[in-house]
Amino acid sequence: MINELKVFLPAHITGFFEIITNDDPRFKGSRGAGITLDEGVVTHTKVTPGSGRIEILVNGHENELNTVSQTTIDVICDLFDVDLSCYDIFIEHTHTFPVGSGFGTSAGFALGVSFTLPTLLGIDISYHMAGEIAHLAEIRLSSGLGDVIAAMEGGCVVRLREGSPRFGVIDKIMTPQPIYVICKTLGSLDTSGIIDDPIHQMKINNSGSNLLDALVRNPSIKNFISLSYKFAQNTELINPELNEIIDIMRDETLGASMAMLGNTAFALSYTPDISIEDCIITRLNMSGVKYITNK
Repeated sequence: MINELKVFLPAHITGFFEIITNDDPRFKGSRGAGITLDEGVVTHTKVTPGSGRIEILVNGHENELNTVSQTTIDVICDLFDVDLSCYDIFIEHTHTFPVGSGFGTSAGFALGVSFTLPTLLGIDISYHMAGEIAHLAEIRLSSGLGDVIAAMEGGCVVRLREGSPRFGVIDKIMTPQPIYVICKTLGSLDTSGIIDDPIHQMKINNSGSNLLDALVRNPSIKNFISLSYKFAQNTELINPELNEIIDIMRDETLGASMAMLGNTAFALSYTPDISIEDCIITRLNMSGVKYITNK
């Protein structure tokens, strides 16, 4: 039996969303739309016989803020009644985007664990069940609502029905030519503080539902980014400094908005050109989750 696996999960930026609550976490989540990027999280997991030691690193270091990886392990143990006392587990996440800035990094961490650890423990699960494990970890921590299913599939993903990948329903916007994604990050936002706040929930849901209907009627990449900007304005989550950057990006690209939820501006373009300095420039990802083989 193999003892190590490596997997890539694309970063995911949500353009707009609507929060859907449910007492059953499998059916809790969000509707909305977002994009995946050609950069994201690479997770390397190794399992050997041992004494129950678990080591989790992020970019080569222990990171006490990365609670979602351990929570994903806990979900696996709860669902499959696993005793880890006879294993040593090593997990290392490598990522290129700042955590808490609207790139769905916590979903990448959770998916990295759920797409590697069960297999290495000899647990047979389906593709969508691996996604459900990550979704349950995200819901448990209020760290994300819709990043998991989008990151798994890749592309410009429209989330039509909320819930884990076993129950949620998605569609995709056709993108026949390469799309560049240009990002400028000013810092992080507390995701749980926003999605658990009733006032923020009301503003988000009042706007998100109507915008989803508008995107379904006109499923184009330009309409997606335009509706995303409307959402940022309607929810009043965007701050003046970020809005200045977005205004410049909108003039020079197909359109721009705020990454939900992070203090990050993002733009879509057919070229990588932008006048703003120190931007992260990548492309729209179309592959979703992908295992990496060592040659």
